Parts: sequence; structure tokens; C-alpha cells
Amino acid sequence: MTPLEDKAAGCVAGAAVGDALGGATEGWTPEQITQRYGGTVEGVVPPFNTDWRNARPIAPYHKGDGHITDDTLMTHALIRVYEKTAGHLDAYSMAEHMVPEMMAEKQWIPELEAEALPLQRVFLAEKWIVARLHYGHVDPREAGVGNIVNCGAAMYVAPVGVVNAGDPDAAYAEAIDLTGAHQSSYGREAAGVMAGAVAEAMRQGATADSVVAVAWRLAKDGTRAAIDAVCSRARDFGHWEGSFEGLRAAMRPYDTVADTYRDQGLGARRPSRVHSIEELPLALAFLLIAKGDYRDTVLGGVNYGRDADSIASMGGAIAGALGGLSCVPSAWVSQVGTASRTDLVAPGIALAGVARRIHRDDVARRRAHEDAFAELAGE
Repeated sequence: MTPLEDKAAGCVAGAAVGDALGGATEGWTPEQITQRYGGTVEGVVPPFNTDWRNARPIAPYHKGDGHITDDTLMTHALIRVYEKTAGHLDAYSMAEHMVPEMMAEKQWIPELEAEALPLQRVFLAEKWIVARLHYGHVDPREAGVGNIVNCGAAMYVAPVGVVNAGDPDAAYAEAIDLTGAHQSSYGREAAGVMAGAVAEAMRQGATADSVVAVAWRLAKDGTRAAIDAVCSRARDFGHWEGSFEGLRAAMRPYDTVADTYRDQGLGARRPSRVHSIEELPLALAFLLIAKGDYRDTVLGGVNYGRDADSIASMGGAIAGALGGLSCVPSAWVSQVGTASRTDLVAPGIALAGVARRIHRDDVARRRAHEDAFAELAGE
């Protein structure tokens, strides 16, 4: 593979593996995770609840056992949109292409153990896309307003970073436009920063430190403050074990979700300029602690709990882009791919091909603009 293909495959497969490993521990505390599994989680584990069908009737999903969740379902759907359009995406692309991906064709949904529409699995915050764009006929550029503010857009936006590999500013701008149809406020902001972080990680010579520096530079308001606070605290730790209390303390002032994760107060997930989602700063923190190592970046997120699948998936996408496919343990790729009946590698390679075509078109357009401007300027 070319470096572009290798890094794209590492990003997409790395995100999926992190998602699957974190699915089992999502919603729980580090102490509960350790008690349930007899120690820290070091790979694919069974569901947290043995009777997973009935433990949480509102979410009767088979998490664990190597099953990817809605994070990966949405990521792969976005890659298919890129393949169909072979161009940059905006809010209208969400309406014209992403909505049909969510509601038109059945596919194997591991957590449902059945063929179903992606729409039938995704969380309510993602169902919002279909409700607003397909049924509500809302202007796509404004459709994200009113949705709960969470990590829903950031969790699947890594492909935007791959398409804009090496250009974090362009990735940020494209993600902000695209996800305006889904999210607002700091949820949309996190999506832009996440895409920028992946674009930097795709650059040859990028490091965990350079990724965090780019994320901080791009971020605005509470998102920037949270990244600064959490990543500054992360530099005090040499390993993710023992870091959770300190990282949570650094994140707490910016998070609207309580320490008791499933207890939502009146201020939770509402628009704000001073708050941030938790998932992105924590993913960056574990990346820093692990010095970019894929395995420890992901396991930090998995064992932290709370929104573990999204934290580990975001961290896995960035670390996978940094290190390429070989940095993602092949045993994990095999286990998760087999358990989920999903090819984790091919989508990333396909995305690299799309990125190459888009870049070629970008260069042609840029050269045409340079010629036009030079003529105007008399150069």
C-alpha cells in the first residue's frame, strides 16, 4: 500500500476496533469495569450485562463480543457517501446522500444480530438527521439546531480528515459545514476539530504532540479550553492506568454530563460557548499519554468508561492514522471483523482512492484560480 492507503486503512480500521472494544464498557465507571471483568480490559470482552437483551430496555443492543456500534456504522456510511460523490461534502450532502444511506438499504447490524436499516440502530441524536432533513424539510445548513449537543457528529467524521489529509484547516471547514445538518454549538465544533486532528495525523512525520497542537489551534471557546486543560493534565501521566481521576477532574468544569453518567440534569447537552463534549479531549489525552501508541490510546478510552466506545473510536482513528494499519493489532482487527461480519480494512483503502481523486481536482481548481488571479493582478 502507499502511505496514503496505509494511513487511511489504519484510521478507519483503528476507529472500528476502538469502537468495538469500548462498546462493552460504555456507560460504566472504571471501578465498575474492573469489578465486572476482574481487572482492566485488555481486548475483546463479553457484554457488561450478561442479560443484555433486557438489562436496558431502551437500548437492547448486543455490545461487547467484538461488535461495532453506531459510531462505525455511521463512519462507513459517510465513506460510501464520499465514494458516490467523489467530491467534498457540505450540509446538502447530508440531506442528499447520507439520509438515503441511513434509511434506504438494510445491512448487517451486529448489535441487533439482524439485517436492518442503520436508522433502526442509531441513537436518537442521529435519527434527528432523518427527522429534520427527510421528514421536516429543514434547510440542511440549519438542521442541527435544536438537537441535543453531544459527540454524535464527531464520532464518525474521521473520513473528512482523511479526504483532507495534511490540510487540517480544510478538514475543519468541511466538517463544520457538513455537520451543521446534524449538530450545533460545541458538538459541531468538536466534529470540526476531530476532522482537523485526523488530517494532521495523516501527514507524514506527524506526532501525538503535533496532533494536539493542531486541535488546540483550530478549536474555539469551551472546546479549546477543555483540550488545553485535559491535555495539560495528561502530560503528568506516564500510562493511562492511574490517570482517570485526574483527567476527569480536568474535564469536569467543561462537561455538562454528570459524574453519574446516565443522570442528566437540566443543563446537560444544551448549546453553550463555555462547554465541551468529553470524548474528544479525552481521546487526545490518551493519545498524548500513549505517545501515539495505538494499543494504549484505545485501552485508555476503553477502561475510562463513560462514553467509552466513542472515546476509544476517536483515539483509535487518530492513532491509526499516525501509525498506519500495522499499528492496529491484527488479532483485534480479525476478531472484530469476524464478530461484526464487517470488513474493517477495505473502507479505508477505498477512502484513500477517493481522497486521491479529490486532491487531483483540488489542485486543478487551485491552479485555475492562480491563473485567473495572476491575469487580474497583471503578474
